[in-house]
Amino acid sequence: MVHAILRVPRRREMPVQVAIVRGITVVVENTRPDIETATVLGRLDRALALIARYQPWRFLHIRDDIARIVVKSFPCRGAYFPDERAILTELSFLAREAEFTDAVVASSILHEGVHARVDRMGQRLRFRRSAANRAREERLCRRAEFAFGASLPTAIGAPVVARAGALHELSDSEVAPDIDWPAAWAAKAQADRLLGPE
Repeated sequence: MVHAILRVPRRREMPVQVAIVRGITVVVENTRPDIETATVLGRLDRALALIARYQPWRFLHIRDDIARIVVKSFPCRGAYFPDERAILTELSFLAREAEFTDAVVASSILHEGVHARVDRMGQRLRFRRSAANRAREERLCRRAEFAFGASLPTAIGAPVVARAGALHELSDSEVAPDIDWPAAWAAKAQADRLLGPE
């Protein structure tokens, strides 16, 4: 449940809102006039509610391990930024309710929450992240997604289980590929042009 919107800017400013959703600070940078911030916050609330209901320990880990969730345009569904202790959930991903279910959104958030947990545990143990461990960490996140999907009622968990399970067959370089960020941003811009105004 969205408990409070802490700041609503004037239209001339960058369209940023800060809210508290289920005890987590959420920063929404909404640069899309075709997407309602209230709709995105409601969707985020529903996704977090699924995690809190079906895997409450994961929800508590997310709340403990991160400083905030950031919602903005980005060239992938989700990301974890260790320096900021922030999970990113992509703006249009949240808005596309007909294409992605609440359970799929929740599994993406949970996935990034596992990255946050690994990062926090690594800090406590003074363990340095390395490229060699990226695939192993990614597989850990996918296993958590699979377990989450399996904990849901079959009707809503099946897409999560199918997506996470499909990655078992992939090589390390496929599970944790090097990302060509300029190409990813170009693909994102093209997709946004097809889906609506930016």
